[in-house]
Amino acid sequence: MVRSLRFYRIIRTLLHYGLDDLIPKRWQPWYLRTVRVTCFWLRNRHKDKPLGVRLRLALEELGPVFVKVGQMLSTRRDLLPPEVITQLAMLQDNVPPFSGEVAQRIIEKALEIERIDQAFVDFVQRPMASASIAQVHSASIRLESGDIKDVVVKVIRPDIRDTIHADLELMESIAALAARYLPDGRRLKPKEVIREYRKTLLDELDLLREAANAIQLRRNFNQSDVLYIPEVYTKFTRHNVMVMERIAGVPVGDVDTLRAQGVDLKLLAERGVDIFFTQVFRDSFFHADMHPGNIFVDPSNPNDPRYLAIDFGIVGTLNREDKRYLAENFIAFFNRDYRKVAELHVDSGWVPDYINIEEFESAIRTVCEPIFEKPLKDISFGGVLLNLFNTARRFEMEVQPQLVLLQKTLLYVEGLGRNLYPDLDLWKTAKPYLERWMHEQIGWKAMWRSLKANAPYWVEKLPEMPTLLYDTLRQSQSSIKLSQSYMEDIMRQQQEAAESRIWAFGASTLAIATLALGLMLDEPWWAALTGVASAIGWYKAWSDRPKHFMQ
Repeated sequence: MVRSLRFYRIIRTLLHYGLDDLIPKRWQPWYLRTVRVTCFWLRNRHKDKPLGVRLRLALEELGPVFVKVGQMLSTRRDLLPPEVITQLAMLQDNVPPFSGEVAQRIIEKALEIERIDQAFVDFVQRPMASASIAQVHSASIRLESGDIKDVVVKVIRPDIRDTIHADLELMESIAALAARYLPDGRRLKPKEVIREYRKTLLDELDLLREAANAIQLRRNFNQSDVLYIPEVYTKFTRHNVMVMERIAGVPVGDVDTLRAQGVDLKLLAERGVDIFFTQVFRDSFFHADMHPGNIFVDPSNPNDPRYLAIDFGIVGTLNREDKRYLAENFIAFFNRDYRKVAELHVDSGWVPDYINIEEFESAIRTVCEPIFEKPLKDISFGGVLLNLFNTARRFEMEVQPQLVLLQKTLLYVEGLGRNLYPDLDLWKTAKPYLERWMHEQIGWKAMWRSLKANAPYWVEKLPEMPTLLYDTLRQSQSSIKLSQSYMEDIMRQQQEAAESRIWAFGASTLAIATLALGLMLDEPWWAALTGVASAIGWYKAWSDRPKHFMQ
């Protein structure tokens, strides 16, 4: 009953904003049009607004889960028109906070304390910020050294799990219907989109996972002057509560303030690109939610600005093969070597090996060559990746979740960089990094690093080498003897089979002769004689058959 009521409210909201217009009239089956006319009280009340605006407003009204869906869809420019994407990108996570008293009780229960002052020197019930999944409170803790440290306490919304699971089930049902009945349902892959969204959203609900991500990123950039990751206090962190160092900085989107404080915006933009490629290619572990709300700038040294990052619920990883193929793809693309791009997609397993390489190469050239009519600084790196993936999908490229996250993050980074410094030449900044990384992977330095990395293992195994060598030689000798035995067995079976076939052929001939003589001659003893000979032949064929097949 509750699910049915929620489903009705969702449908009512969607129809009040006229979102049935998202489905072209020619795609709407007769029964859907009939239902729409029948529900006359659910008319479009916002006809004066563009479709993208209506979609954004509807998602905001439906609540946190749908806001997150809109934010995710805003990165999928292959699914929706640009004007709709622009509106979805405006979706904010500013939702009404829940009671500070309730938050305090959640914290006390999670930390197994009776009073909040047993964990915090100071705790402010009024939230600093409120988002769809959690809200944040300011507090202070006493360190083991006795110093007081300002922190933020992130608390998952109460009962949000039940709401999320219920809404996800409804979304999956709607996605299944869309995939089945919409003519373009297979291309849009609504079920895959919701499945990807489910995993991302459920991961964000576990603050222990987020804390582990933050600790890993902080370790990766521990000595860095370009990115600072706040410290997480694991003593006070649970699945639904996380305590982290409080930082102070200017939001990266507040360009006017950064400019007023004299921050070197060109350097800041270039450092953002450097941070992204360092995370992807050096660490294979990157912050995958780098939208402006999660990135700040430390302006204390304007000529040497540093980024500050928060919210580590979504991270991406790439394996060694993906990193190498991705770097080679970028380099080949900007060298206009489309044959190489096509071959790399096949070699990496992203595209099936039975695809016609020539046709694939031609498709990539057709889509991507016009890009080079623009200056390099005007070429969208994220757009390049999007064009490659969209073209590859026509050639049966499977959805690669790690690459979808990478594409989304690259679009964020590119948007941030060009917002800070519109003339940012992303390729000029990134190409030396990619070429240097490739050189390190395939040159003599890479071989030396591999030797150094494996040396402790080899040293550990060195005392065992004589025994392993002796065992290997014994096994080799046994294998040779066994192979010889098998060969002799096979030859014996072949000889027996040949003899059996000869006897069977002779017996068959005599059987035919017996039948002919019995019909043609009046004296039966000739037929009897050939019949006995045929029987003897059949007996010999059976007795000489290969006996080994019976084992």
